[in-house]
Amino acid sequence: MTPDEIEKLFSRGDGSYLFARWGRPIVPVVFGVDDNTLSVIKGAIEAVVTLAGHKMAETDPELGSNLMFFFFREWDELLELEGFEQMVPEIGDTVQKLKARGANQYRFFRFEKTGEIKAGFVFLRMDRALGAMPAEDLALAQAVQVILLWGETAFAERSPLAKLPEGQVVLRPEIASVIAAGYDPMMPGMDQDGAAHSLRMFARMRG
Repeated sequence: MTPDEIEKLFSRGDGSYLFARWGRPIVPVVFGVDDNTLSVIKGAIEAVVTLAGHKMAETDPELGSNLMFFFFREWDELLELEGFEQMVPEIGDTVQKLKARGANQYRFFRFEKTGEIKAGFVFLRMDRALGAMPAEDLALAQAVQVILLWGETAFAERSPLAKLPEGQVVLRPEIASVIAAGYDPMMPGMDQDGAAHSLRMFARMRG
């Protein structure tokens, strides 16, 4: 993967660049699934967090849980959750836009004052496409997409996952390398200088 390709992974729609990683241990909670699926999702999160060299915890002293997954059938179900507007501002307007686009997933992040990720919210409308995915594959793909603040189109053309000849689905090695490089202790928790930051990421991936 070249520095230009790395830069594109964290570029916004307006051409700006914004990289951010988690600044605190991740404490996930999952709503709307059975116990078997819950263990699959938490296992995928733990695997990606381990790959990154980051940490998980039992509780966040400020938020309790800081990574929330919501599985549901229709977007309007989110509007029935009391006090949800305080966690995700303008969720009503966002739901209308997601419905208009026919979207089946949405991620929202909150940030520390220093720019690192503070909390993440993952919303998955289980339509036919998501419902057809094996739980392990869906969980791994979602875990990858919340471990860093990727650009909106980072995986629009190509999934972060790949299927091996024997049929097993795994994380693409170059994406795994980007994640590991992004969590290198010498790298910043947040960066907006795309040219310089992507070169530093590239150097650590090669190393």
